[in-house]
Amino acid sequence: MTMPAFAEELGSRLPSALEKAAANQLRQILAAQVSGDATLRLLDDDKKPTEVTLTPGLSKLLMEVLRHVGRGDAVTLVPVSQMLTTQQAADILNVSRPFLISLLEKGEITFDMVGRHRRIKAEDLFSYKRARDDKRGAALASLAEMDAEYL
Repeated sequence: MTMPAFAEELGSRLPSALEKAAANQLRQILAAQVSGDATLRLLDDDKKPTEVTLTPGLSKLLMEVLRHVGRGDAVTLVPVSQMLTTQQAADILNVSRPFLISLLEKGEITFDMVGRHRRIKAEDLFSYKRARDDKRGAALASLAEMDAEYL
């Protein structure tokens, strides 16, 4: 599947002020409808109205992407079935490539060998990331509790 030209363009650079404003406006529209199905009426290339129904789950996903774009962040979507290089995986975790490789070698993240190269399934990487983030959150909450005892 090829990515539309505008998506490639936006994924490789930071959003403009106009794009940030549009993302924030669309996010506010979706937020007002998030509890139920939202129906969007769009104009196609021939200026004919087309309706699209967004489920609450899809609306929340779009709002998350729009939130990042609205803040000026570059956004890249990764299908969970995609195989990632070690550098891509390290970038997603915001760690160095050697540190990521040490995690792979310790068995903390599963990977496959493709020739001489390690490949990590995005689903496995995001599962590790969720577990790591949950563990960090619990540790932070514990520290906050301990700090509250001394106040």
